[in-house]
This record gives sequence, C-alpha cells and structure tokens, in this order.
Amino acid sequence: MTISSAPLPDLLSVDVVLPCLDEAEALPRVLERVPPGWRALVVDNGSTDGSARIARTLGATVVREERRGFGAACHAGLAAATADVVCFCDCDASLDPADLVPFVREILAGEADLVLGRRRPQTRGAWPVHARAGNLALTRLLRRRTGLRLHDLGPLRAARRGPLLALGLTDRRSGYPLQMVVRAAEAGWRIAEHDVPYRPRTGASKVTGTWRGTWQAVRDMSRVLAEPATAAEQAETRTATEQTEPTTTTGQPETGTTTEQTEPTTTTGQPETRTTTEQAGPATATEQTEPTATTGQPETGTTTEQGVRA
Repeated sequence: MTISSAPLPDLLSVDVVLPCLDEAEALPRVLERVPPGWRALVVDNGSTDGSARIARTLGATVVREERRGFGAACHAGLAAATADVVCFCDCDASLDPADLVPFVREILAGEADLVLGRRRPQTRGAWPVHARAGNLALTRLLRRRTGLRLHDLGPLRAARRGPLLALGLTDRRSGYPLQMVVRAAEAGWRIAEHDVPYRPRTGASKVTGTWRGTWQAVRDMSRVLAEPATAAEQAETRTATEQTEPTTTTGQPETGTTTEQTEPTTTTGQPETRTTTEQAGPATATEQTEPTATTGQPETGTTTEQGVRA
C-alpha cells in the first residue's frame, strides 16, 4: 500500500469509515490517501464489483453491512470502530482522507466536538447544480432548526467515537449525516466547518449525480428535520424565551388571596418511545434494546474482516 509522501503528524489512533457500494475503481486512490497509522474501515454495502476483495488486498478492514443505505453503512462502520476518534469520508475519490488530519488535530486539542468539511468544487462538473441547490435549502432549514450557520452537510467529518454513539443516531438512509449534526447541536456540541477540495467522483454516482437520487436524499433529510425536538432543545428554547420576555412585578398578594407554588410543566414534545425492526445501532434513552451503544460492536447482520496491507 502506497501512502502519500507528505509528512503527517503522529496522532492518536484514528478509524476512517468509508461507506462503499461498487467503488472498485476509486478504492486504490482513496486508500492510498489514508494517513499513516490510521485504520481504514471499508463498509461494503452490497458491492458486486469486487470492492471488498480490493479493499482487503490493500490492507483495509472490511465491514459487511447487508442492509442497504448510506446511513446503515456509516453506522456499521462507527459500531465496528475502536479508535478514540472516528472520521467519515466518501469512497468515490471526490474527497481526500488526508484532509481529515487538521480535523482530528482540532478534535484532540479540544477545540471542537464535531468538525465538518465544506466542499469546494475544483471543476464545474464536480458538484451538480441540483445537488448544490438541495444542499443549500437543507442548510437553511438546519439554521432555522438549530441556529447553526453551516454552508454544507458534506460527508467529510471527524468526532470522538464515544460521544457519537451516545447521540443514538437512528436514520439509516441519506438523512444520517444531517441527523448527526442536528443531534450534536441539540447536545450542545461545538461544531466547526472548514473548506476542503471537492473533485469529480470516480464512477457513477448513486445519489447526488442524478435528480432522482438528490430528491431521495433531500426527502430523507427533510424527514430528519421534521423529528420532534429533544427535551434538551426544548428546555434551551424555554430558557431563552424566559430570559428575553419582560416580567411584571405585581407586589404583595391581595388580601384574602393565597400564593401557590406552580407545578413544573411536563414537556409534551418528547419523541415517542418506539421500536423499529431496522434499528440495530446504539439505542437512545427510550430505545434500550441493542448492546451496540455501550459495546461498540458491529450491528446484527454486519461482519468485519481484517485485510492484509500489501
């Protein structure tokens, strides 16, 4: 396996999750750009072009996820990861895993809890217009929901493994990256965004390269934004409202009246407790049905194979 000759810092152990569906052509380029000492977790999501075999030959650890979906592949990789810091990167050579190095440095320095890459197209065809329009609309909706002023919801990102599992992510389709940001914001995470080069992908796009794929991705993400706010977010909203609304002092109670202690109100906007047949990742507070959240083991139906680095 050939690694970039550019000197990279000797950081703590890092796992890079690479969701993969028929990326045989792009894999060699992507894996050679993984920084030295980091482990590449290639999550094979049903490839038929020999992607898993190529990844093992090049020294990557292959995780097999039978359930189709971008979120399913990403979460299977997160569950299989063991490093303190976990990164995510597309496996189509449009993004460079080496660009994750400053992201990880920022996480380890305690300067941010989640670092995202803002894609900057290097050629006109790298990012189709319809995909960029959909991304812009979603970032505006995200700003309305959380107050975050992000410019992109791209896949290149880094965070610590334990806190990521604690978010209890449940989306297993294209809404997974957005749900990660929404729940991180609700949990009070410090979220940073940095520009990264974005190049034309290798091979045919399964999502943003087509109008149909983009529409499905936007639909999945819109569903995430429509989820009820968590108790923490509601409490924060109430606190902000109480701090901004003027209060009127009425003085002493009138004669013949008594002052009563009001009972705490019960938040009614909590997400409903539910069990889904597809949920196999770390459970939320109301979905403690899987051991993944505490053990970090791959989900049911997920197998991990260690490759031998050439």
